[in-house]
Amino acid sequence: MEATQTMQVVHSIAELRSRIKDFRRTNDQTVGFVPTMGYLHEGHVSLLRKARAQSGLVVLSIFVNPLQFGPGEDFERYPRNTEKDLQLAEAAGADLVFMPSVAEMYPSPTRTTVNVTGLTARLCGASRPGHFDGVATVVSKLFHIVQPDQAFFGLKDAQQIAVIQQMVLDLNLAVEIVPCPTLREADGLAMSSRNVYLSEDERKQALVLSQALQKARDFSLAQASFTSEELEELVRSHISTASLADIDYVEALAYPSLEPFDNSHHTSSIIIALAVKFGKTRLIDNLILQVRK
Repeated sequence: MEATQTMQVVHSIAELRSRIKDFRRTNDQTVGFVPTMGYLHEGHVSLLRKARAQSGLVVLSIFVNPLQFGPGEDFERYPRNTEKDLQLAEAAGADLVFMPSVAEMYPSPTRTTVNVTGLTARLCGASRPGHFDGVATVVSKLFHIVQPDQAFFGLKDAQQIAVIQQMVLDLNLAVEIVPCPTLREADGLAMSSRNVYLSEDERKQALVLSQALQKARDFSLAQASFTSEELEELVRSHISTASLADIDYVEALAYPSLEPFDNSHHTSSIIIALAVKFGKTRLIDNLILQVRK
């Protein structure tokens, strides 16, 4: 669908709700929502284009959420470029851009948070305690504010998608979660706002991440059966060939349950997920494999 109007930027919850209410009053089309922390790249643009193709009104949020950053993480230095973000958003067909301040989203100390258990015990949930409480809380708030019909998320953050889908299921939220493929640079590096932190040498060495996942894919296709340990060791071994790589985790799990798998007929898909630091920059990537029956 075509954009309905010139893109508008709003900063208050009340104004955003008013504009969405006005749209729904005069249209029977759906509202599509793309929540981000800004510093947009082509991965975010692909989400907006997907939303544009399926929605009558496309809402983008840009909010660096302090609740999902732990002590010593990069909240203060998280990259920001409002002018470029708005240019990309408008070109991709966004109708409304919601850019609240921290005070607008959290006007008083937050005493109510959303905690999704089980799914957050591994991967980034284990290495970043409290991170997914912050994610689930802000996404829940945004869903209640925007009340979208569909929300679009990139599969690079596959654990995040699993957590949000569980939250939507458990809390009976009236929104469809639309997972979208990870976009990659021409050399295979997963697109990320944090890639800008990488030095030239770190950027070159970071290619081992997508290469390791490809090796795991090739291995899984060549085997009648395999174990999670075999996949993890293969990925770790290749990443370790990069001298600057500091592995946080490499795990192969059933997806979306994020439980250990035994390659039996009970598991239809698995995820090989990793987090690796290059210098001070922590990158994540993953591969989701369909298990042959």
